[in-house]
Amino acid sequence: MMLTVLENLPAGLLDLPATELGNHLAGPTLIHLPGRMAEPLFVSVLLHGNETTGWLAVREFLARNLPGGLNRRLSLLLGNVQAARAGLRMLENGPDFNRIWEGAPEHPAAEKMVQQILDEMRRRRVFASIDIHNNTGRNPHYACVNRLHPAYLQLARGFGNTVVYFLRPRGVQSRAFSTLCPAVTVECGQPGEAPGTKHAREYLEWASRQTSFGDQRPTDLDIYHTVAIVRVPESYSFAFDGEDVDLRFHPDLDHMNFVELPAGTTLAHVPTDRPLRLHVTDESGADVYERFLAIANGQLRTRVPVIPSMFTRDARIIRQDCLGYLMERYPIESEPI
Repeated sequence: MMLTVLENLPAGLLDLPATELGNHLAGPTLIHLPGRMAEPLFVSVLLHGNETTGWLAVREFLARNLPGGLNRRLSLLLGNVQAARAGLRMLENGPDFNRIWEGAPEHPAAEKMVQQILDEMRRRRVFASIDIHNNTGRNPHYACVNRLHPAYLQLARGFGNTVVYFLRPRGVQSRAFSTLCPAVTVECGQPGEAPGTKHAREYLEWASRQTSFGDQRPTDLDIYHTVAIVRVPESYSFAFDGEDVDLRFHPDLDHMNFVELPAGTTLAHVPTDRPLRLHVTDESGADVYERFLAIANGQLRTRVPVIPSMFTRDARIIRQDCLGYLMERYPIESEPI
């Protein structure tokens, strides 16, 4: 877990796919590259090892721009390269690299690494932070912010007009960096999709050209507020087909992402008489299952209108992280947070 810090790009690194980085780098690596504007743009990729669009976009961005010199200094974090080598989100019994940024007492080496990065970027007067991710389910491309101040929304608007505001889960990179500078997470669809790579690379081009972010809030945004995280208890079995399980989710569950679902929408069938209750928590960590979901007539249904995001069919992700999130629309005229 020791962080390697470099002041130049290792020869041949841009030729490597994400799965090969772990054969050439000892672990997480922070690379500082020179540019014409002094305050660096911080970019993190591969915090989840199987989310490879960020690295693909960075390779293209640097290949295009390094020969003539970068507009702005760049600090590039290559995160969980060992998980990337295995094609995994995270290593078994290892930390989730996007849950360690606000304290990780169970992983003290990761906690030390994160503090080293934050201290270094504070010292370098970081200009803005971009953390690049993929989804496992079907979702549009969107940006996430943890603060609704104009500068953060302007940074998000550079990626697109769909923005998600969230406070949980804690420990994500963008929340930690939001205390230093405008910070976003960008979600670029599923790994390996060419449009996602192109979108992320063009966004890096745009961000590297910016000189400041002012006080004017963009007015053309669709802002969603994440109000709950949905998790499946470890003791419950689940599937998306005809298996005899505790929860048989709708086979097209991920097609519901960013769709305004009316109250009474069926999310899963419950073929047993066992009283089931998913873990549904709000921004404060409080149990809000009964506010959002209910089981009736053998079906798990929504109690109120909701908008899902990041609902996934990937069983490994459901077990490691969550089933997905529930959102509401957030009025742009609301006071910034």
